[in-house]
Amino acid sequence: WALFIGGFVPSLIFGVAVGNVLQGVPFRFDDNMRIYYEGSFFALLNPYALLCGLLSVAMLTMHGAAWLQLKTSGDVAERARRYGSLAALVTIVLFALGGLALWYGVDGYSITSQINPIGPSNPLLKTVDHSAGAWFANYGSHPWMMASPIIGFIGAVAALLAMLARRELAPLLFSKLAIFGIISTVGVSMFPFLLPSSLDPRSSLTVWDASSSHMTLFVMLAATLIFLPIILFYTTWVYRVLWGKVNEKTVNDKGGHAY
Repeated sequence: WALFIGGFVPSLIFGVAVGNVLQGVPFRFDDNMRIYYEGSFFALLNPYALLCGLLSVAMLTMHGAAWLQLKTSGDVAERARRYGSLAALVTIVLFALGGLALWYGVDGYSITSQINPIGPSNPLLKTVDHSAGAWFANYGSHPWMMASPIIGFIGAVAALLAMLARRELAPLLFSKLAIFGIISTVGVSMFPFLLPSSLDPRSSLTVWDASSSHMTLFVMLAATLIFLPIILFYTTWVYRVLWGKVNEKTVNDKGGHAY
């Protein structure tokens, strides 16, 4: 149960957070750039946010089941395949419902003033409109962005079909594709917004007025150059140790396997 709760709660909260970001978070800046939050915890657990939370749970359950049926065999793999197929189907349905709810029930945000990408990082210098369908405006201006939701649907459908066909590697690959499509759909829909404000739309943070300084970016680059090779090394080592299927024989084997 601890493992279940430890996986379910973060997956749910991740989706709930994304759902609230799409609706706008109740914060604002004053003239001195002091930030104020005027919401409550239970207000974050609104219907649309919970829908996104359930989509997140279904999506990650699909991915976890795809990995489990690849790594195991017998009854465990069969159960993973069965529940993974159900999770993939739920992912497809909830992704579609989330899009419809975003179109009909959630107002989006759009910048109506002139955008200066190299201007000062002050969110209060812009004018933002809060209107229905605004989150879909990017698809009209940049039709290539439609690739994201299409990839999300195709990946989930393909993962479902691959599990029903009892493929081993294909469900995991298509599940990755679905996750990429679903998450990138949020990104391209919201661009250039990162954190919209439902209290004061002009306080919304965008990719331009929430950017870091040159010094901060340089420090992060240096840290990445140092730590990324280390992460790649131990991640490669872990996958090498855990390579192959996990069954009763490998669990009882004390000859170097992690189990």
